[in-house]
Amino acid sequence: MSGPQKKVVVFDYGFGNVRSAERALARTGADVEITRDYDKAMNADGLLVPGVGAFASCMKGLREARGDWIVDRRLSGGRPVMGICVGMQILFARGIEHGVETEGLDEWPGSVEPLQAEIVPHMGWNTVDTPAGSQLFAGLDADARFYFVHSYAVHDWSLETHNPTIEPPKVTWSTHGKPFVAAVENGALWATQFHPEKSGDAGAQLLNNWIGTL
Repeated sequence: MSGPQKKVVVFDYGFGNVRSAERALARTGADVEITRDYDKAMNADGLLVPGVGAFASCMKGLREARGDWIVDRRLSGGRPVMGICVGMQILFARGIEHGVETEGLDEWPGSVEPLQAEIVPHMGWNTVDTPAGSQLFAGLDADARFYFVHSYAVHDWSLETHNPTIEPPKVTWSTHGKPFVAAVENGALWATQFHPEKSGDAGAQLLNNWIGTL
């Protein structure tokens, strides 16, 4: 990786595979730290928000660690944030689990709802349908596979961009029963439903792509 070494914080709020994310990011050449320290999270070149488990539990843990405020403040200043798995789901307006609705960070409109498929959870490797001009998936073949483990997803993307000076979000889709949002690139905010840190060479390339934008 050319240029100065990038500082990346993996935000530790108790609900994510922080060690595997740390190792995968370190292989890109980034200087990686696992922490919930406010100043370090705010000042890093990139902030990675992982997430594993229930939407409601992740939101509770994130708020207790002030992660909701950190994400909002970073994005207000155009500072990069990336969410993974439930770390992506909590960026939407709400999550619905077992009939209970939990408020998310509302960076994007939409609801995280149970997968509509015969087999749940969606566990294993799957391809994705990437939009033209994607930076996140740059250099990857169309048949590249990524590792998913989830029972909930966003099935409908409803954010509309009417300002012609603002680039609309790039949304990547995958299918398990019904199409669902697999990744989003939206200015400083990127996210994946799959686990790039568990996705072999394709995941490593994707993380390299993110680090290259910091």
